[in-house]
Amino acid sequence: MKRLTMLIAVDSIIRFVLSANAAKVMKRVLAALLLAGAFSAVGQSGNDRGIDEEVRRLNMREVEALLRNDVKTLKSIWSDDFVVTNPFNKFINKAQVVGMTESGTLAFSSYDRQIEYVRVYGDTAVVVGNETVVWGGKLPTVGQTSQLRFTSVWTKQGGRWQQVARHANIVPRP
Repeated sequence: MKRLTMLIAVDSIIRFVLSANAAKVMKRVLAALLLAGAFSAVGQSGNDRGIDEEVRRLNMREVEALLRNDVKTLKSIWSDDFVVTNPFNKFINKAQVVGMTESGTLAFSSYDRQIEYVRVYGDTAVVVGNETVVWGGKLPTVGQTSQLRFTSVWTKQGGRWQQVARHANIVPRP
């Protein structure tokens, strides 16, 4: 019986020591991760801020170009492999969007874009927000106002930022 009691006591002591060491190790790992994250955020904040501002500026240029049907500007903002899942649930490429714009099918009489989120990942940026548009052109929605949610992806290509992908959907009215 003494031997069993002794084994239980030894087992309890080992468990306590291991749990105490495990807790210390976990605290050290957590502290190191927190410090690394803090230094990483501090080191990137200035550069990311500049990218954030550039991507926001390009978003405003895109809205202005859409309102003016300025295909030349749109072509420069969109990468050659630009793709869109549009609010009508169609997956289209740059040539198709440009064609719709040039033909007057895709047009807007009003376009308000509110950017809610920009996140930079090196040479890639993700932009999320909402839009209020009044459709123009030759679409069945001409004259109607729609609320949209959008996500766009931008990458730095050839030394400049270009939009490579966009998804937008119409927000249903309550």
